[in-house]
Amino acid sequence: MINGAHVILYSLDAEADRAFIRDVLAFPGVDAGGGWVIFELPPAEIAVHPTEGAPQHEFCLMCDDLDAQLGELRARGVEITRPVSEQRWGRLTAVRLPSGAELPLYEPRHPAAHSL
Repeated sequence: MINGAHVILYSLDAEADRAFIRDVLAFPGVDAGGGWVIFELPPAEIAVHPTEGAPQHEFCLMCDDLDAQLGELRARGVEITRPVSEQRWGRLTAVRLPSGAELPLYEPRHPAAHSL
């Protein structure tokens, strides 16, 4: 039986991005040995979108109140990399990880599957 999902973020500065996830996002984690920290994620869901290009995967964090979440992140010195855009499925933005990568955040306007 499948009992969860494991997400991998590849990083040019894994230590800094791990510290961001631990200290800024405040996700609890466990040491899997050898310095490999595995972080707990909030409830998750998966969507499959059609594409005409090469298949790809995307990871976004969801929040109930995007404006409030962005206020908290700004207060912690986090760079917001995209203005909030209104999509038919929700409100979307992104933040900068210490490695330079972007991490999308969105406030869904659709029913959340993780609340089933």
